[in-house]
Amino acid sequence: MNDEIDPALIAILTQLWRAAEESPARAWSLAKLSKQSGLPMSSLRRQLTALSDTGLLDTTPSDAGVPAVALTDAGKNLCAQLFAQGVEPDPGEA
Repeated sequence: MNDEIDPALIAILTQLWRAAEESPARAWSLAKLSKQSGLPMSSLRRQLTALSDTGLLDTTPSDAGVPAVALTDAGKNLCAQLFAQGVEPDPGEA
């Protein structure tokens, strides 16, 4: 069994954690999250679906109908545990 976490998932969680810290009352657009994480939109959406299905992410439509995302309390707890243990993305892998 592979115990490593997918680098794309870590890149997304890193940026969502950053968003929760910098602007806790505001969700980030998918475009901003894609740019900040360095992931193409198709990969980003696939990862976000998985995070949403596990209850770690809230997705809300914006005024323009484009979804925005933010960590749930469970997602924030997971990120606090992950990043307190020093899990960081490898810039060459994201």
